[in-house]
Amino acid sequence: MVKNLSESHSLVSNWVGELRDVNVQHDRMRFRRNLERIAEVIGYEISKTMEVAEIDITTPMGIAKCETLKHQPILATILRAGLAMHNGLLNYFDKADNAFLSAYRKHNTDGSFDIMLEYMSCPKIEGRIVIISDPMLATGASLVKAIQYIRQEGNIKELHIVCAIACSVGIAHVQKSEPSATIWCGAIDEEITSRGYIVPGLGDAGDLAYGSKMQS
Repeated sequence: MVKNLSESHSLVSNWVGELRDVNVQHDRMRFRRNLERIAEVIGYEISKTMEVAEIDITTPMGIAKCETLKHQPILATILRAGLAMHNGLLNYFDKADNAFLSAYRKHNTDGSFDIMLEYMSCPKIEGRIVIISDPMLATGASLVKAIQYIRQEGNIKELHIVCAIACSVGIAHVQKSEPSATIWCGAIDEEITSRGYIVPGLGDAGDLAYGSKMQS
């Protein structure tokens, strides 16, 4: 299932527009905050799908029956580009457990690339809801590999994928591997380059958020 928040206008569309704008991208703090805000809105929408429990809350005037999340999710992200969206989700799911993975594209001389995964830190996965964030769902290769890596630690009860911009090619790849996952995105683009970049996209989200990197 795909939830595209740009299908009806909201502030998310404004924030996606600023993420894409070369005249705004020089402001790294604004870029990170827009990723964070998109994730916050998506986190709110995901919370509507989650089980709740009714509890009694003592107020200064009596007892109020309130609803609270029955189970806390695990928030996962792929370093480093996913950190801003992860933080946005954590702002809302502030009691959640967290998982972090390292993944990067190792480019070959022929223009192809391999996905390298070298690190993961996570809590117990078995039977948990996992929300994984990555700002750009391009080919979907790194995301699928990261999810497979997480699945080695246990069975995921429910999987949500959060991104700012997705490409239809990447969505199809993820759906083939993870048919039960729900993909939440701020916008969907149709084109992808031979080097795996979304067009029009926004460029390299990690570099725009945290600065350019050296890669051998």
